Amino acid sequence: MSDFSPDVIIIGAGLAGMTAAHEALLRGRRVLLLDQEGPQSLGGQAFWSLGGLFLVDSPEQRRLGIKDSAELAWSDWQGSAQFDRAEDANPRLWAEKFVEFAAGDMRGWLHGLGMRWFPVVGWAERGGALAGGHGNSVPRFHITWGTGTGVVKPFADLMVRYAADGKLKMGFRHRANQLIVENGAVKGVSGDLLESTTAARGKSTSRKVVGGFEHRAQSVVITTGGIGGNHAMVRKHWPARLGKSPKMMVAGVPDYVDGRMHGIAAKAGAGLINEDRMWHYCEGLQNWDPIWPNHGIRVLPGPSSMWFDANGDRMEAPYLPGFDTLGTLKRILSVGEHSWFILTQKIIEKEFALSGSEQNADLTEGGWREVLSARLGKGATPAVEAFKEKGADFIVAGDLETLVARMNALTPTAPVHLDHIRSQIRARDLQLGNPFCKDAQITAIHLARTYKGDKLIRTAKPHAILDPVNGPLIAVRLNVITRKSLGGVHTDIQGRVLTPQGDVLEGLYAAGEASGFGGGGYHGYNALEGTFLGGCLFSGRTVGQRA
Repeated sequence: MSDFSPDVIIIGAGLAGMTAAHEALLRGRRVLLLDQEGPQSLGGQAFWSLGGLFLVDSPEQRRLGIKDSAELAWSDWQGSAQFDRAEDANPRLWAEKFVEFAAGDMRGWLHGLGMRWFPVVGWAERGGALAGGHGNSVPRFHITWGTGTGVVKPFADLMVRYAADGKLKMGFRHRANQLIVENGAVKGVSGDLLESTTAARGKSTSRKVVGGFEHRAQSVVITTGGIGGNHAMVRKHWPARLGKSPKMMVAGVPDYVDGRMHGIAAKAGAGLINEDRMWHYCEGLQNWDPIWPNHGIRVLPGPSSMWFDANGDRMEAPYLPGFDTLGTLKRILSVGEHSWFILTQKIIEKEFALSGSEQNADLTEGGWREVLSARLGKGATPAVEAFKEKGADFIVAGDLETLVARMNALTPTAPVHLDHIRSQIRARDLQLGNPFCKDAQITAIHLARTYKGDKLIRTAKPHAILDPVNGPLIAVRLNVITRKSLGGVHTDIQGRVLTPQGDVLEGLYAAGEASGFGGGGYHGYNALEGTFLGGCLFSGRTVGQRA
């Protein structure tokens, strides 16, 4: 690369990095894009996502009769974020600007790049408490056709085209070790050249060093992601407010999501904030066909599965499927490390989905015919049926006695009691005789079915779990699955990195998960979903327009 003199160096070739590169190149800047993985991993972690985006007052919403607005979305965001720290000033500004973007230019910009969306808008993180608290008041989760691959592809294609035109250089297997600081400003980056790899995307790669590098530029941008693949770092920053970190967690991200750059940035003078804010799911499964080490897959449940803690106690509202992720995580960890879904075949067929591009072939590679066949045909989706058959966390039985016995065989140190489980399910089933009831979950199911999208593909018709006609019975052991960092490198509203004292660290920018998706943590304490990819796009775009 001796013949290429960049104006901007971007460390991290994921979604935020590619977006920043695109915007910088549009301004005539020469860009060097570095990543410790190989070219087969261009796009990073976003490739594996479901491709959901938080959009406000979209055509997809309006076609379904959903009335949304920037004002309602900002109210929901503030109730979820619960900003309460002095260092939340910049993150809050980022959040406000992002909601304006999600209600304004975001969809048109992405549509112009070729993205399209599945017409049924998902209702994630429903909250379940008061209007001023956590949760989405309306469905806002827009799944991109192609899922995560469909979000990554337009930008990956642009990177290839820019490189062919000589405007962009991509340096793969470049592992950053140090930011070059001179006279209080960041001037470049140095590190190791790793040996080439043919490992498939997501697989662990060699860390054998075959050389070194040093590159300089006017601006350096950090877009290296979070810490979710580094469980030692997750445990180091685990928030006490959620309870004790579990001994067993599955990994929702590849092991290259290692958080190395956080420490490198701090050593160069960057401030790190909100490191104890993180986003991990309760519904993790051990992947029977893993790609990366300890690979976990998240269940995206509809509202009907009964949820029990490790003691076999049914969890109360708002700790219901799909309502309050971190509240439910705290509730689960108050008595153990795992939890259980108990459901029927009718529920799994209608309501179970799995997160990730590779688990949703119909949305990732197909079209309407494939989606209708997978979502409305006989049985659950092929991916869900494969987990039901082969997954270590799934139990299928024709009667409750056998189901509970096999649950206890799977978790012998935390047995549940048959009579206790049966009495709770019977009490729930007795609530189905009228269109009204006192059970919060049944009430939520009735409400969900008033929304066309939920009634069509996400919410089963209420039925008695213990009636054999609805069986077989299914139990699913759920593990904590690591996913996102909500804190990170502190930046101002332009994406410029700030020191611990709040001063601008000249020459250094940050975007994406490395910066808590904006400012050092624009989610506050809680996410509304679709805001992770959206945050990468928005912060990457913002930084690329300025670096």
